[in-house]
Order: sequence, then structure tokens, then C-alpha cells
Amino acid sequence: MSNELLLVISIVVLYSGLLIWYRLFGERGLYAWTVFSTLAANIEVLILVEAFGMEQTLGNVMFATTFIVTDILSENLGKAASKRAVSIGIATSFSFIVVSQLWLAYSPAANDWAFESVRTLFSNTPRLMLVSLVVYAVAQRFDVWAYHAIWAVTTRVLGDREKGLWIRNNGSTLVSQLVNTALYSAGAFWGLYPAKTLLSIMASSYLIYVATSLLDTPVVYLARRMHRRGV
Repeated sequence: MSNELLLVISIVVLYSGLLIWYRLFGERGLYAWTVFSTLAANIEVLILVEAFGMEQTLGNVMFATTFIVTDILSENLGKAASKRAVSIGIATSFSFIVVSQLWLAYSPAANDWAFESVRTLFSNTPRLMLVSLVVYAVAQRFDVWAYHAIWAVTTRVLGDREKGLWIRNNGSTLVSQLVNTALYSAGAFWGLYPAKTLLSIMASSYLIYVATSLLDTPVVYLARRMHRRGV
């Protein structure tokens, strides 16, 4: 199966999964998804693949779902709820940094077979996750602010608070993802990859975020409809 097809499948699976969690567990499901996606994205980002003619790290689609979560919470429950999700993501990243580094402090038993692989995987985790922690806090809080700032403008211009969901959803996410991509790629991978590869990662990551942002609009609309029907 090609990497391109796998990325498309990932978008379908993750977006559908997010809505299922919301349908089953409501607001708590979105907070739980924030924990899941934050952990998974910070592990996936260690893998470099080539798809659509570009080198890119995995984790872009997974991380993009955290922006969908804050948009859904902003739309349905307000700014306080979306800020709470951001705080949960920050706490998750910090806790995982501490716990994963404790794993590496142990001395493995003679019959252990997994420790070296775990050490290889998580030896770079502190840098990646510390960068992710800072960038996540900046980008996500900016996204929440931008969403509500754009909402105020669309309400004033369109004369209806309900209209313009696609504008505030895409507008806030596209700008905040640009901030996220530039800061995270530079902070996490500077010195690890050649400059050409680093620029490719930045470009491909943002192109994926543009695509996922445009594709997530129906998800936010469906989530708003679910909320109105009593989710």
C-alpha cells in the first residue's frame, strides 16, 4: 500500500474517530482525544517518509486533529472549554517527557529484548517534546484567540452569529498551523537534517496542514449539528 493512500486513509480514520469519540463521550471525549493525539503525534513525528513527492514526518494528520478539537469546543462550548483542552495537551506532553525519561534510567535485565529499541526511540524525545510543548502552547492558544477574533468579525459583517463557521475554522487554523510548522520544524529538527530536508519537511508539513484544514470543515459542521441534537 502506497504512503499516499495511507495518508488519505489516516485522514478518514482519524476524523471519523474524533467524531465517534465526541458522539460517545461528548465533551470528555474531546479532552480524551487531546491526550491520545498529543501522545501519538509526538511518537509518529520521529518517522520520516516520502509521499506526494515530498519528505515529511508522520504525525501531521494526528496533530491537526487537536486543532479540530479546539475549534469544535470553541464553537459549541466556548473559549474556556477550548483553553482547557490546550492545557490538557500541555500537561500530557510534560508528563510524558518525565515518564519516558524515567524508563531510560532503568538498567535492563539480562533477558530484556526491548530496552535498546526503546532507548533508540526515546533518546531524542526530550528535545522533540519540549519543543512540541512550547510550540503547542503558542500555536494552540493563538488558534483559540484567532477563532474567536474572526468569529466576532464574521458576526459583525454577516449579521448572524451562526454564519461564517467555515471562515473562522479555516482562517484560524491556517494561520496557527503556519506558526506551528515554522517553529516546530526549526526547533525540533535543526541540526538533525540537512537544510534542504528541513525546508522540505516545513513545506510538506504545511501543505498537509492546509489540506487537512480544508477537509476538517465538514467535521466541525457535523460536530455542531451533533451538539444541537444533544450530544
